[in-house]
Amino acid sequence: MTETTAGVLEDRDRPALWHFAALLGGNAALALGPWLVRLADTGPVAAGFWRMVLPLPVLALLAWRERAAGALDRRLAGLVVAAGVFFALDLASWHIGIERTRLGNATLFGNAGSVILVVWGVVAMRRLPYPRETAAIVAALAGGAILMGESLSISSRTLAGDLFCLVAGLFYAFYLLPAQKARARLGQWTVLLLVCLAASPVLLAAALLLGEPVQPGPAGWGPVVGLAVSSQLIGQGLLVYSLRYFSPLVIGLALLTQPAIAASVGWLAFDEILSPLDLAGMALVGGALILARTAPPPKAY
Repeated sequence: MTETTAGVLEDRDRPALWHFAALLGGNAALALGPWLVRLADTGPVAAGFWRMVLPLPVLALLAWRERAAGALDRRLAGLVVAAGVFFALDLASWHIGIERTRLGNATLFGNAGSVILVVWGVVAMRRLPYPRETAAIVAALAGGAILMGESLSISSRTLAGDLFCLVAGLFYAFYLLPAQKARARLGQWTVLLLVCLAASPVLLAAALLLGEPVQPGPAGWGPVVGLAVSSQLIGQGLLVYSLRYFSPLVIGLALLTQPAIAASVGWLAFDEILSPLDLAGMALVGGALILARTAPPPKAY
């Protein structure tokens, strides 16, 4: 590679204004998800089913254009199926929690997978955590305790919602582990397509077992179509496009726009008021997410 060519590639990889706009736009689209789940008059788990199913034609087209080099062997198929099952459990638990707690809390705890992955990495490597990892874990525990204490002071129902969303963060972490391994061979859009195909029947079965209405009622198809488009296509699409241009620190900071937007929607649409203690708890959890995203990768031995 010549020096001129290398310079051109470096220029292409430098973030421009539209890359930053894409990063913020993707997070903003994902932050609208909890609001759309509440607007849908399907069951919350059924809304997750439609989020997986409706974008399939577009994802199939994107996966075909991606033309991933890796072949789908038995091992990769197992990884994708495992990722799809955990993603289905993540959405089911998160959507149930959204109905039972404040939107800002739901978004924060739903993103707790980053901190959970740090804890998992430390346990798996059988070592002491790095200082940044320790700070992330302590901040997450402190912020989570504050938010759950505030929820309990409102009602036990909001505490249950926080717990559902926290469990969703655990499932999301275990979705990421096999999904990341599969992405190295199959490509981003191919994995997302296969994950949606694997998650859809699990979500449909769970919705039916819970006795939820699956077909939209008087509210119509608008909320579930909006959820599918905003979360799976716009949100994921813009993030896929923009993530390569930014450091983990910038990505972590951008992630904090999600709970801020969700909390604003909760205030405007559902009169959900956050106390100063709530804001302090959200700041601690948000700081933990940034620290988790910027923690050094574990060393291989």
